[in-house]
Amino acid sequence: MASSKLISLSLLSLLFLLHLSTVSSWKKDEFRNCNQTPFCKRSRSRKPGHCNLVATDVTLENGDLTAKLLPQSPNQRIEESKDGEEEEAAPEPPKPLILKLSVYQNGILRLKIDEDPSLDPPKKRFEVPDVILSEFEEQKLWLQRVSTEGGSSIVYMDGDYEGVLRHDPFEVYVRRKGGDRVVSVNSNGLFDFEQLRKKREGEDWEERWRSHTDTRPYGPQSISFDVSFYGADFVYGIPEHASTSLALRPTRGPGVEDSEPYRLFNLDVFEFLHDSPFGIYGSIPFMLSHGKDHGTSGFFWLNAAEMQIDVLSSGWDANSGIAEPSGRGRIDTLWMSEAGIVDTFFFMGPGPKDVARRYATVTGTSAMPQLFSTAYHQCRWNYRDEEDVENVDTQFDEHDIPYDVLWLDIDHTDGKRYFTWDRALFPHPEEMQRKLAAKGRHMVTIVDPHIKRDESFPLHKEATAKGYYVKDASGRDYDGWCWPGSSSYPDMLNPEIRSWWGDKFSYENYVGSTPSLYIWNDMNEPSVFNGPEVTMPRDAIHYGDVEHRELHNAYGYYFHMSTSNGLLKRGDGKDRPFVLSRAFFAGTQRYGAVWTGDNSADWDHLRSSVPMILTLGLTGLSFSGADVGGFFGNPEPELLVRWYQLGAYYPFFRGHAHHDTKRREPWLFGEQNTARIRDAIHIRYALLPYFYTMFREANTSGIPVMRPLWMEFPADDATFNNDEAFMIGNSILVQGIYSEGVKSTTVYLPEGQSWYDLRNGAAYRGGVSHKLEVTQESIPAFQKAGTIVPRKDRFRRGSTQMVNDPYTLVIALNGSLAAEGELYIDDGKSYDFKKGAYIHRRFVFSDGKLISSNIAPTNSGKQPYSSNCVIERIILLGLPSGAKGALVEPANYRTDIEPGTLTLRGGSIPVARVIRKPNVRITDDWTIKIL
Repeated sequence: MASSKLISLSLLSLLFLLHLSTVSSWKKDEFRNCNQTPFCKRSRSRKPGHCNLVATDVTLENGDLTAKLLPQSPNQRIEESKDGEEEEAAPEPPKPLILKLSVYQNGILRLKIDEDPSLDPPKKRFEVPDVILSEFEEQKLWLQRVSTEGGSSIVYMDGDYEGVLRHDPFEVYVRRKGGDRVVSVNSNGLFDFEQLRKKREGEDWEERWRSHTDTRPYGPQSISFDVSFYGADFVYGIPEHASTSLALRPTRGPGVEDSEPYRLFNLDVFEFLHDSPFGIYGSIPFMLSHGKDHGTSGFFWLNAAEMQIDVLSSGWDANSGIAEPSGRGRIDTLWMSEAGIVDTFFFMGPGPKDVARRYATVTGTSAMPQLFSTAYHQCRWNYRDEEDVENVDTQFDEHDIPYDVLWLDIDHTDGKRYFTWDRALFPHPEEMQRKLAAKGRHMVTIVDPHIKRDESFPLHKEATAKGYYVKDASGRDYDGWCWPGSSSYPDMLNPEIRSWWGDKFSYENYVGSTPSLYIWNDMNEPSVFNGPEVTMPRDAIHYGDVEHRELHNAYGYYFHMSTSNGLLKRGDGKDRPFVLSRAFFAGTQRYGAVWTGDNSADWDHLRSSVPMILTLGLTGLSFSGADVGGFFGNPEPELLVRWYQLGAYYPFFRGHAHHDTKRREPWLFGEQNTARIRDAIHIRYALLPYFYTMFREANTSGIPVMRPLWMEFPADDATFNNDEAFMIGNSILVQGIYSEGVKSTTVYLPEGQSWYDLRNGAAYRGGVSHKLEVTQESIPAFQKAGTIVPRKDRFRRGSTQMVNDPYTLVIALNGSLAAEGELYIDDGKSYDFKKGAYIHRRFVFSDGKLISSNIAPTNSGKQPYSSNCVIERIILLGLPSGAKGALVEPANYRTDIEPGTLTLRGGSIPVARVIRKPNVRITDDWTIKIL
């Protein structure tokens, strides 16, 4: 008996290793392309003018414009046959679709199209819940009337826009009141909606991929349509894919060689390609367009099924014969999804920040992070044991390198059972965490969605008993393979199960956890090593009889939500959660941070990290970053140093490595490289006040921390396709170095202002490219003239020790000798800021005076927040040399202006004018006059 059990375990282990080998690197034949994906193949085969739907019975109902979409004549369906070839099925009587147009505040139009529920379809099509903010629904404008114009119905939107429903042929678009179109749907007649129906005798709806069979119990149910952006020079967005281009390249049409569309399908892809439209860990079906003369617009499709999106090159429809409004350029796109409904949102600018704000009113702004989480994180798969943890922590202090968080990967658990500890390696987890907490540091442990199927594991026993797992197509608990071996997955679509999962993070349930422990959700696409394309089968069943195909891209979102809410509950609603997630969807920004997944230690992946993070920020996910140094492989010292220099400006700043790589803590590459990495990390810590202020802006407005240049300079067309530089907030421009042995680089500095080098204070003209010498000591970074950046320049072991440190203000004067900036401060950890417990100051320099004023709302009923921090230095770049002193009012205190350095580092050369120790409190109103 024991012998047979041993043999069985050996076979299972061998099978498991085979599964692991299939995901050890990206292999093209293990993932489907468009031609192997029937709905994508069908959608792409349709020609312009395919749609013959006409809008009829247009009326107002409950404040919305509603209509029926009916075909002009019966239309034969194209169905998928057993062997994958297409064949015509007998036509069925046409059924009307129901169209609804809703108008919301701030110039947002919502278009929904679904089957008519009164005609008794086989099931209700899935609408993604818990993504749209409940308060957004309260912003709906109740339509009082609909105007008609030449066979079209017109609804008036907030601002200078109006929505138009053209009846025959059916089309929806937004235009300016002057008549120019902005965004449209079905202008090229590619709309198609495969309705649910009952299977007819002899039909085979099964879909086969390699060794897997998808039963498709409701048959084909895909939706596709074209979206056109008018006056656009480029389109952006729709993460996640790895690309060296921020602007989305055409995927079809004249001059296009790579014919794969951008794929949105959350997948666990080891060592993903650095430049590919292939989908990886997350999906946000939100696209932005931008043009120099016509501003910015956005389009979002709330749909969690697999999606494929083509960007069509100019002339793709040359032979269509469709008459389009002329006089302006446009970019056409084709959106294709396997299931769901049409639930789309049109966002009008005119500027990029306007679109970001409006998208945030629908899906939410970024959660306000704890201060420690915006600092540097140290991670490896895996720190071996408590002795290893203590040694790494001590070495950071001995090498004078600050850090705030140390991470533990899956090997800290007891046999990959989450919420447990390997008691041989981590016998005293509470004490380990308390030692870190005594230094102001935190720990993060990993908790993944796959639950080990082990009857001795209480979590598995409880989930099984309560029926909390996702079911397979036959109704049994789905059993897939992941790190623990045989595993099942909680059905996170169910609110009851999400609440149950959240309870597992209590100190009572998560034995060994403490208040300084936070969470990492990995593998939550969900990853299934023996599943089709390393994920869960599409015909698995969730709460409410929802097929996995319908919600796949949102599974990780619900898992992230549940974990975040669990930490919130653990802290009695007072402690801001920190949860990092690999999978994501629209709305993820409300629950924590994300990273770009399993990148590699090569220059191409360093290069692609910038457009990837910028794209995440454009689509709402401001708190994001890439693994510094690359997860796979062993970076050469120069690459590692360059990655730290760039990563110090990522919103989420973490070093991470695979367990097969050599150890790469910052002190292991020689003192010279240690010094360079130390300097890069010190820059991040000095800029924490500025970063935290930008995180607050993201929290209140939806405008990202890390921004493409064109977001700040929307009229400068030289910035529109710049993939190598980016802005942090509105003040700091960073240019990465992406090649080995670089001695010089060209940096374009946008027009409108001059720029000051952050290292030496040298001024550069904007609107031109500058060829600059570079050394291995730093990468180019500049402060825009006309801005004020707050810093903290004391060297500390982490952010906790910096709380009471004095501030430095760096004032970069423009040609008018003026500048302005802001500083936001709160307790860095609680939700008291929502009660008014924060400081928000504006600094304005003009007419030879620096004025500090309060911009926080005044409300006597709100909870105050105080700070005794002072400003110890004011650095003035661009100040004429004649200034000798400064008068501080109302204290009537006089101080000198002297030549000074830009930093407190030893050996720095005086390159600026500095007001030393003005002795003004950060909380007070004051004025400093230059004499």
